[in-house]
Amino acid sequence: MSNSSDEQMVVGLEDCSVRVVDRDRVATVVGAMPAEDDIAGLADVFGLLADAGRLRVLVALLEGEMCVCDLAAVARASESAVSHHLRLLRAHRVVQVRRTGRMAYYRLADTHVRLLLDVALTHIGHAPAASHPELASHPELASRPELAQARSGHARH
Repeated sequence: MSNSSDEQMVVGLEDCSVRVVDRDRVATVVGAMPAEDDIAGLADVFGLLADAGRLRVLVALLEGEMCVCDLAAVARASESAVSHHLRLLRAHRVVQVRRTGRMAYYRLADTHVRLLLDVALTHIGHAPAASHPELASHPELASRPELAQARSGHARH
């Protein structure tokens, strides 16, 4: 830590003020912060992953390429709902499509998407949901099927 870490500086940010304790660290982090467009894109991707139906589709695609009909069966959703999920995921370059005649087969767009899903599944598998205070105060979250499936060892290492 630098000597300036003990200093306190107030920086005005719009209508509020924030205390800065370690000016050097703040400057380093601000310099490394992605551009606003990149942050917005990241928020969009995480927003896509915030829907249980889309996550079921993506987790199914971890096993390889699948058509809409098969994805609907696995995701316990209508073909229409799965098609809607796939349109959104494709628009954000999370999945890709391969057409063979009238059939369309979907797959994860690249290894980054696979890695993101694998890391997330591994992360939630570290401890039972009951040990997370956020989930303990919301029992309906602890019993969600997609969380239970990931905790039961579906995560790939």
